[in-house]
Amino acid sequence: MTLDAFIDELPKVELHVHLIGSASVPTVLELSRRHPGGPVPSTEEELRLFYTFRDFPHFAQVYRAVNDLVREPEDVATLVLGLARDLAPQGARYVELQVTPYAHHIVGMPMREVTEALDLAARRSLSEHGVEMAYIFDIPGEYGEEAARVTVEHALQEPPAALVGFGIGGIEQERPKYRDAYRSAFSAARAAGLHSVPHGGEMSGPETIWEVIEGYGAERIGHGINCLADPRLVAHLRDTQLPLDVCPTSNLCTGQIGSIEEHPLPRMLEEGLYVTLNSDDPPMFATTLAEEYRVAARTFGFGTKELAQLAKNGVQASYLAGERKQALLKEIDDLLATEGR
Repeated sequence: MTLDAFIDELPKVELHVHLIGSASVPTVLELSRRHPGGPVPSTEEELRLFYTFRDFPHFAQVYRAVNDLVREPEDVATLVLGLARDLAPQGARYVELQVTPYAHHIVGMPMREVTEALDLAARRSLSEHGVEMAYIFDIPGEYGEEAARVTVEHALQEPPAALVGFGIGGIEQERPKYRDAYRSAFSAARAAGLHSVPHGGEMSGPETIWEVIEGYGAERIGHGINCLADPRLVAHLRDTQLPLDVCPTSNLCTGQIGSIEEHPLPRMLEEGLYVTLNSDDPPMFATTLAEEYRVAARTFGFGTKELAQLAKNGVQASYLAGERKQALLKEIDDLLATEGR
């Protein structure tokens, strides 16, 4: 079996992917034609140029423009089902999809209708594509107290059945001014039984990672790539085995690293950190979940054992039920054993 074939067959979970960022080019074009007049192009060539990012703030601007095309609950369900359709051929069995309720709130979608769309899409994702869908509600970090309030209210008052986590994304440098509001929102979400899965250390330093650990009670962290600047933090992450959801191509496309060869993934693993591999916003970054495994193989020389371990890390770090975890881990081990013969 070739390494490419092994990657295709490897059972995977996707723990770090965003609803809006998962929208395929055909889906975005459909939405931009359905809701014309905005800045999002309506031709494929122009859209691919639109997805060329200068830096993270520019990416956030483009992301918001695409988000503004999602105006009806039907659009929400279409995006979820599109992601399931795209992930199924890549060996993905389970997804924890990050949804930003505030984005739907500001265009006037009622909480109940958004939740009904998410519930419907989760059922259809499993029945039509064999992909189990779970949700993480995240606060857009640059929008402050109202965004925190809306997000936690939706999570507590009208949660979709598959809601498992509570997070925060967006521009990290904007968070300190809203520190108390964000800590309060995470406290309420955790008290309701949701897992804390914030972004941290993607575009800012170790201080943001410490904040999500100490202030938000993080159980898993999105990105975390700048942890290596703080030896005490590295030691803490190694000792606690707090999972870090790493997205190499995303970090390249948003300017967090200068080249894919500079990505800290190999060093993070050498330091004994717990790392999972994910795609973040795949169509926007011209990648896929399977392609992230190919990047790891091609760029860092990872073989079947290393790739299988990354896949197992994802399963273990997920919020899948215990028996489903064990079944997926066995599938990975069986594939690896077959490869070894």
